[in-house]
Parts: sequence; structure tokens; C-alpha cells
Amino acid sequence: MIKQNLELKATSFTLSVLYINNSNLDSVANELDKKLAQAPQFFIGAPLVLNLSALNECNVDLVALKSLLVERQLIIVGVTEASANLASQAKELGLAVMKSGKQAKAPTIVPRTTKIVKQNVRSGQQIYAKESDLIVFGAVGNGAEVIADGSIHVYGALRGKAMAGAAGDNNSVIIASSLEAELVSIAGQYWTADSLQQHCHAQRGCVRLEGETLTVELLPQ
Repeated sequence: MIKQNLELKATSFTLSVLYINNSNLDSVANELDKKLAQAPQFFIGAPLVLNLSALNECNVDLVALKSLLVERQLIIVGVTEASANLASQAKELGLAVMKSGKQAKAPTIVPRTTKIVKQNVRSGQQIYAKESDLIVFGAVGNGAEVIADGSIHVYGALRGKAMAGAAGDNNSVIIASSLEAELVSIAGQYWTADSLQQHCHAQRGCVRLEGETLTVELLPQ
């Protein structure tokens, strides 16, 4: 059977949404630089959609906005919740104009299975549990990454990066016997090590979302 040169198939990818809430591009650049300094691996190389709902009453130069983002190695694939004027600018820049965030929020994927890892996750390793919870019977070392569309349970020290709710499930949690992570994230909201240590350090705990803010609850040892 001869394979066709082109095939169009339906699939799904997780896209992070970057909310631009200020029309002052200098302020946007300064705040973005701070976030990139905290967690560059969370942004660089990841496809982003710009939510422009806060700018619909502003006269914003979308060309300049895209330029400052691209200069920082961010990959912009489209815009959402844009006014007619901003949507027109986006199309001229070759960006997709996507459904509004409210329309695009499909029901979150409920984890259907559980992925179990019965070993330590070492530096440089990445474990991804697609449409699943992830359980690690061991430690997650510095430089290692564990990612799940559902919740993450680490029965050991969590020293690397843990990203739960990767498909947008706000109800996901991260539980570890010792929270010492370089980064924790749930449904795109994240803390770096400094933020986490203000609430918990080397203690058994559960990281979860309250609204759009991360919180941590200490658990009995």
C-alpha cells in the first residue's frame, strides 16, 4: 500500500495560555524576564497561546508584543479572546485566532489509569503519565521530571520537577513524603523552589490549587 504524501489527522496537544494583562509592553517585558529567570524550562520551547481579553479596549501593537516574546525564545502559535482589531493583526502575523478561553475549556480529562514507577527517578530522566495518575515508589532526584495529566504521588523525596494536571485538570494534586522540589506545577500554575520553601521544606505535604493559587497542606509523618 502506497502511503499518501499528506495525511490530516485529528489529535490533541496541551497548549499553555499566557495572559497579557497590561498594554505597557515595557512592564510586560520586565515581569516576563523575572518569570523566565525563575523557571526558564517552563516557558522556553513551549507553544503558547496569548489571551488578550484584558487588552481589547487598548490600542496595542501586536507586532511589537510578538517581537518581545520571540526575542525571549517563546513560541507563539495563536491568540484567544481578542477584539476584532487584535484578531485582524494576529491573522496578518500568521497567528491562529482561537476560541475564547471559556469556550475552549472542555471538560477536564479524568485520569483513567494509574502509572506506577517502582524505582528512583534520576537526574535527566522524565516520566510522563498520559491521562493517568502517577505513583513513584522512590525518590525524584534533582534534574528529574515527573509529569502527569492526573495527580502525582511520590513515596520518597521529591527534589526534581513535578507537573500535575498537565492536561488542565485543576483538581490534580502533588503529594510527596518530602517536598524539596525544584518546581511544582498544577494545571499551569507553578512554584519554584524558593516559593515552595516559604510554605514547606523537606516535609510530607500535598500541593493543590485553591482557585488559581497554589497551596500546600502538611500531612502527618
